[in-house]
Amino acid sequence: QVQLVESGGGSVQPGGSLKLSCAVSGTTVSSNVMSWYRQAPGKEREFVASILRTGSIGNYADAVKERFSISRDITKNMVYLQMNNLKPEDTALYYCKASWGKDYWGQGTQVTVSS
Repeated sequence: QVQLVESGGGSVQPGGSLKLSCAVSGTTVSSNVMSWYRQAPGKEREFVASILRTGSIGNYADAVKERFSISRDITKNMVYLQMNNLKPEDTALYYCKASWGKDYWGQGTQVTVSS
């Protein structure tokens, strides 16, 4: 029913930028709290950013505050994560999440930051 498909991941150098996309089907971005999470090898999945049903920003993790920006496009039913000044510690598999009573997850897209 609900499907989330992330894209836009890749390999970049420290200080570089990358924009992730999450295509939503089976529901709408305005019907859910939309979030980004990430998981690095050997670590637990951690919260990155969220946007509320109204379109207002929910929250950012301290580690990405001032560097990452979450947004959405209602017309395209898409959610984005603009990542700037990337650091090696940002390397992880990034997941899109839709939440409203039930939680739905995408398959993830890999982001690798290295020299």
